[in-house]
Amino acid sequence: MSDKKQELLECALKLFYQKGVNSVGINEILQVSGISKKTLYKHFDSKESLILEALKLRSEEYLQWINAIIPTGASEQEVVEALFSGLDLWFSGSNEALGDFKGCFFINVAYEYKGNSGEITEYCKAHQFRFRDLINSKLPTDSTELLDSICLLVDGAINRAYVCDDNASAKHSLDIIKRLYFQ
Repeated sequence: MSDKKQELLECALKLFYQKGVNSVGINEILQVSGISKKTLYKHFDSKESLILEALKLRSEEYLQWINAIIPTGASEQEVVEALFSGLDLWFSGSNEALGDFKGCFFINVAYEYKGNSGEITEYCKAHQFRFRDLINSKLPTDSTELLDSICLLVDGAINRAYVCDDNASAKHSLDIIKRLYFQ
């Protein structure tokens, strides 16, 4: 990927995540990035293609982070503890890999595109399944019930932390899942 394309993509992702995809126009991205409109349209044929690429970049960053915080060969409880401890750090602003916490980018974008069944919405859905697959690959046993619980509690913790400004939601979710599965 060219340096200019990467700069545009990183700038767009930052702005989209901070303000929402519908609140950020192409001109703002150009102004903040300092890159010309011609260069932008050389790499992205529309705002939607830029949003889609920003989603892909964020998905890659997020899944790499998840993969890194969960140790290889961990027990089910260690997987759960590492995941929710990582979320707790993210919610409290102590996670450099993901930056300042503004909720789940994929849920936020899906909400903004609600009712649209295009590529952007489909990518948001696909990210949720990639996350689920990654967590499943980290669990030493095949437990659909535990996997479902983890995924639902992660989504709930992220939403509660963002919407209700409840930075303790990851700790609460960890307590819940420990009571249900590890006592």
